[in-house]
Amino acid sequence: MSDEMKPCPLCKSPYGYAAGDTQYACPECNHEWSPQEAAEAKEEADSLQVVDSNNNPLQDGDAVIVIKNLPVKGAPQPVKAGTKVKNIRLCEGDHNINCKIDGFGAMKLKSEFVRKA
Repeated sequence: MSDEMKPCPLCKSPYGYAAGDTQYACPECNHEWSPQEAAEAKEEADSLQVVDSNNNPLQDGDAVIVIKNLPVKGAPQPVKAGTKVKNIRLCEGDHNINCKIDGFGAMKLKSEFVRKA
């Protein structure tokens, strides 16, 4: 039975089960998918291309430098230009960099406001 279970590509639940010959279903989020569809989605996620302000490609684990002062909601001072941010993680969306900045904590940045270190 464990051969028939596949993790859901949407909610990552490990309880996806075979629902027919070519379809799988997730009992937690009711998502239905085919193994080919899941493979194509994984390739698309792996092909995420993020570039910095100078059009240099960024990758997970890179270090970047903030190029302008960035105000932070709820903080008394902005993230200063020249701040180095290490070990970034790329993600989808408008703010496509997940990172941790000393003195501010975890936050998301837009790639247009950083340059590769």
